[in-house]
Amino acid sequence: MTQNIHPSAFISPDAKMGDNVTIGAFAVIEHHVEIGANCIIQAHAVIQPFTKMGDGNIVHPHVVLGDLPQDIHFKADTVTWLEIGNNNTFREGFTAHRATKENGATRIGSDCYFMNNSHVAHDCSIGNKTIFANNVAIGGHVEIGNNVFIGGAVVVHQFCRVGSFAIVQGTTGLNMDAMPFMLIGGRPARHYRLNSVGLRRAGITGERYDVLSKAFRLLRTRQSIDDLPETDELKQLKDWLAVKSKRGTHGFVEI
Repeated sequence: MTQNIHPSAFISPDAKMGDNVTIGAFAVIEHHVEIGANCIIQAHAVIQPFTKMGDGNIVHPHVVLGDLPQDIHFKADTVTWLEIGNNNTFREGFTAHRATKENGATRIGSDCYFMNNSHVAHDCSIGNKTIFANNVAIGGHVEIGNNVFIGGAVVVHQFCRVGSFAIVQGTTGLNMDAMPFMLIGGRPARHYRLNSVGLRRAGITGERYDVLSKAFRLLRTRQSIDDLPETDELKQLKDWLAVKSKRGTHGFVEI
């Protein structure tokens, strides 16, 4: 097993690490931690107990993963987890906390990019290929879909959902759900239009895009979308709408 570990790093004897892991100066890897192959843990990063990560993750300086949830009722001896997929980048000062319920997990998918000083709270679920810009902070029990972009300094209230392929403008405050495929922003936050750039980059064009456009025009006027062609994206939208919201959904801007 090939590893590159700086002599000043602290690594618990029971931490498990895959092949070709790099650990920088003064990094701390505590007990009950699992780190996959080809991960890079840079200087002064801290990986707390009950954290699991897959392969190819890059953890920049002063990142803290798996610390106790910020919940005044949480008991520190409760076994909960932070579970991380593959090929994520965590920039300087990023933090993510483990869950609050026994054997529960805060989950981060794969191929995500978290910019500096962003935060994932306890019991959250983050999909794949999602980007958090600088200083994004999401509360507990928030669900973020796949291919989401959240702009700088966005704050998301606990129990909110942000659907896949959504884009949230910087400095927006979300206290209700944000629908998939949409651009949302403003004060108060509103759905403006489809995330046309993100959808085009994802190959959602032509009829697939047109169906989504018609769906949101119907939803804006509180009409049914059941008669539209059943594309993959429309099914995903229907499935998202079928889940009972704990916060309600932000409204539309009339266009």
